[in-house]
Amino acid sequence: MRHSWIFPALLGSGLLAASSFGTAAERSLVFCSEGSPAGFDTAQYTTATDNDAAEPLYNRLVEFERGATNVLPALAKSWDISEDGLTYSFHLREGVKFHSTPYFKPSRDLNADDVLFTFNRMLDAEHPFRKAYPTEFPYFNGMSLNKNIARVEKTDPLTVVMTLNTVDAAFIQNLAMSFAAILSAEYAEQLLQAGTPSQINQKPIGTGPFVFQRYQKDSQIRYSANPHYWDPSRVKLDRLIFAINTDASVRVQKLRAGECQVTLHPRPADIDTLKNDPKLQVIEKPGFNLGYIAYNVQHKPFDQLEVRQALDMAVNKPSILNAVYQGAGQLAVNAMPPTQWSYDETIKDAAYNPEKARELLKAAGVKEGTQITLWAMPVQRPYNPNAKLMAEMLQSDWAKIGLKVKIVSYEWGEYIKRTKNGEHDISLIGWTGDNGDPDNWLGTLYSCDAIGGNNYSMWCNPQYDKLIKQAKVVTDREQRSLLYKQAQQLLKQQVPITPVAHSTINQPLSAKVEGFKVSPFGRNAFSGVSLAP
Repeated sequence: MRHSWIFPALLGSGLLAASSFGTAAERSLVFCSEGSPAGFDTAQYTTATDNDAAEPLYNRLVEFERGATNVLPALAKSWDISEDGLTYSFHLREGVKFHSTPYFKPSRDLNADDVLFTFNRMLDAEHPFRKAYPTEFPYFNGMSLNKNIARVEKTDPLTVVMTLNTVDAAFIQNLAMSFAAILSAEYAEQLLQAGTPSQINQKPIGTGPFVFQRYQKDSQIRYSANPHYWDPSRVKLDRLIFAINTDASVRVQKLRAGECQVTLHPRPADIDTLKNDPKLQVIEKPGFNLGYIAYNVQHKPFDQLEVRQALDMAVNKPSILNAVYQGAGQLAVNAMPPTQWSYDETIKDAAYNPEKARELLKAAGVKEGTQITLWAMPVQRPYNPNAKLMAEMLQSDWAKIGLKVKIVSYEWGEYIKRTKNGEHDISLIGWTGDNGDPDNWLGTLYSCDAIGGNNYSMWCNPQYDKLIKQAKVVTDREQRSLLYKQAQQLLKQQVPITPVAHSTINQPLSAKVEGFKVSPFGRNAFSGVSLAP
């Protein structure tokens, strides 16, 4: 049996006129964002700050339905999957334009060469662009796509064929993620010839609904509507501005004053006030996320299971939930949220027991007064609205079992970089799901391949890895679930992390904003969003 996915074209006549480009009263939306992106080359980055900033600029072959986890066509209008599940043929949409800017004027529409450039740069360490601009691709490699994609070829200007080495049940879901944004091969060639390949990260070119104008770090990012977008019905704003402010209370003040129309990550203490403001609306959804404590098993004494068990059972989770999440969260016991299919409901936490924890530390040879470092995130996230407070509470919890905890923090980009390098003893971190597949948790966060990427515990267990790799090559969901449940049990036994909480998402925005969808993956996208007059 050959699976074929064919969808009707999204375009209709007369839609461009409906978006009213060039009208006297420009429709500008200001988004109060919470951090400066490191760049706009999405394949390099994993944080929401980076992905949000790049989202307006790009498309992928396939994309998630807004506000949902199912996949729809995008730059690929249809695709076929071979009987053996190893060959994917993508049929590209005709007439898709790349952005035209002062620094790049495209001479042609999107074609298969752009898809080949996008993926071959990540696949081939000897790729000319990769050699000229050496970069790492944490998602691509963390999900083993660098090992599993055997080749990417074009069979005609609008058909791309990807061949896999082994079946990957999550492959299409993965291609809808930010890292798979399609770049312009023509622009890349221009940058190579000019000797400025790194500009791909700072002067981006995509096919998305908005065109990059300028970026001032710690201040703002400005975008203009793409007048040639392939689905003009989704371009309903003339200007999009990211106003960057790291302080959640300042962002809320700006929203209430009408200085921005959408903000994110409000403090739990502000939610009731926002809900009672007639000029605002607050969308509430269960969070597809996890805030957790990652123990670096490559640092002593955290290489010992007994030490990790001791730290885990000394964490007073209910107190943290009350103080940090303030009623907008639920206690986490597992390595992914209960809304993810294959979640193992039989898994239970070790009982809170500081006395036993102290005994375990003593048996492991950890002396009273041993100093350890605990890294606290400098930003608010749905999965951790106040990492500083959580760190102080953990400092107190672990002091009760004889440990001296030094709290460390860095600017967000530096924090992520250093924790990926494994410089921490223990870090506060978290995850919001990216694609609705269990592998996005169990593979992306805890596999051997994800060390140096999103595996902040630096934990590598061959038995665990075997289970999750088996699960990826099975297409039957029931069989996959059984394998993933075994993996969850093993991970719980080995304690590379302590799950703390899953939060409720509260998304505040102006009552004038229409069409904004809260993504289960924590992405803030403005395609299809408009402002009421």
